Amino acid sequence: MSTLLKKQSSSHYKSVKKQERRSTILAYVTLIVLTIIWLYPMVWIILNAFRTEYNNQGQLVGIVVSHYFPKQLGFENFVRLFQETYFANWFINTLKVSSVSFLISTILTLSVAYVMSKLEFKGRKAFLNLAIIMGLFPGFMSMIAIYYILKAFNLTQTHVALMLVYSAGAGLNFYIAKGFFDIIPNSLVESARLDGATNAQIFVKIILPLSKPIIIYTALLAFTAPWMDFIFARVILGETNPELHTVAVGLYYMMYGERADSNVFTMFAAGSLIVAVPIVTLFLSMQRYYIEGVTAGAMKG
Repeated sequence: MSTLLKKQSSSHYKSVKKQERRSTILAYVTLIVLTIIWLYPMVWIILNAFRTEYNNQGQLVGIVVSHYFPKQLGFENFVRLFQETYFANWFINTLKVSSVSFLISTILTLSVAYVMSKLEFKGRKAFLNLAIIMGLFPGFMSMIAIYYILKAFNLTQTHVALMLVYSAGAGLNFYIAKGFFDIIPNSLVESARLDGATNAQIFVKIILPLSKPIIIYTALLAFTAPWMDFIFARVILGETNPELHTVAVGLYYMMYGERADSNVFTMFAAGSLIVAVPIVTLFLSMQRYYIEGVTAGAMKG
């Protein structure tokens, strides 16, 4: 009887292991396929950025060609990008808007998160519910209203307007940071209050030193938003002053504006690659803190 049970147990164990092996293989195959699908357009952009092929008349080909891998590689597209467009201005403009926006947005987001996490006041729950509801609606729904408000103050076609737009609504994106602050023991805050510390002192000297992951997470999101935004930047900056554009708007008009019929795709790819470098570098260098911030903030947020 015991021998029969052992054989059945061994057979069941082998069946389970075989099923697990099949599941593992299927999972790896699925991940490999998804990785190829995800990497294919990225590699295509990189290859086109360095593509330097010439036609029969000796002109540099800047349009999409039939073959995936280029026959010649070089940096001509990057040189043309800086010589023939305002890309240097676009890059500096975006860097300026991003730097100011991420400072203001980070301060606002963390401040609101601290208030909602550690302070009790009338209407707190109602504000939390209102913030959730407002977060369900995409920002571009308010685009027309924002444009006319900025126009009334004569702020359209200015970088100040973009800074205000990217920073003004940052306080409503506090839920992840609030979840992180909820993890910090309230006993620390109460002890500081008993010692006579103000809320500002508690926030600066106690909460922030313990919140490095969520600070980096919030700052990264705020910094990258202007680099990727197209809708608000295009509406606010318009198309009459190309030197004022951000990289997203500038590259768009380079492809679909007055030079739409020119061979500019490889220049577009070169610009996209340059734009990706600072963002990818930031995420890779801060990846550990980014993951810690989003996971810790999501536990209670």
